[in-house]
Amino acid sequence: MVDGQVRTIDVTDRRILDAMLTVPREAFVPASRQALAYLDLDLDVSEASGAKRFLIKPALTAKLLQAADISSTDRVLVVGCATGYVAAIAAKLAAEVVATEDDSALLAKARQTLAALGAANVACKAAPCAEGDPAGAPYDVILINGASEVTPEGLLGQLKEGGRLVGVSAETRPQRAMVVTRSHGEFGFRTLFDAAAPVLPGLERAAAFVF
Repeated sequence: MVDGQVRTIDVTDRRILDAMLTVPREAFVPASRQALAYLDLDLDVSEASGAKRFLIKPALTAKLLQAADISSTDRVLVVGCATGYVAAIAAKLAAEVVATEDDSALLAKARQTLAALGAANVACKAAPCAEGDPAGAPYDVILINGASEVTPEGLLGQLKEGGRLVGVSAETRPQRAMVVTRSHGEFGFRTLFDAAAPVLPGLERAAAFVF
């Protein structure tokens, strides 16, 4: 996965490459789909009774992490962590990670797997994607583990001065990876590259009236 999908797209941060080599992606995938864990696809990790949720493609995960420019002293918020894979990678890069998830079954899986892997600097919290973690804010980095069809105003307010929010914007087509930086109380939006990811629940565009 790292050699064939990540290195080939100019992900050069050695810490990210090492983290992706050491964190077992299959541990975050239901047993019936573990054979697919390292393929270049958005991998469904949903429980039978829950909404569709995914681990986003490994290559996109790596590029978003590189754009976030996480330092060893940063506090990171992972929004919509699903089973916790991105949180586990971020935990190798940052001082502290808070991962939010509103699906109780996925949250339980994330907690179990992260504990088994010894990711002691990750705390998993139950919260809707659009809510983030205002009680723990501000954060140096916020990672949206998927796409958003709306500007996530509530999450932007949880960025520290100089902080970065990274994710996929689906407000227009095609979808694009974006980084938002906070400086002097203002937000700067920068497009990184075309990308595609499943939209997270709670970050969907409001349904329009059709006559």
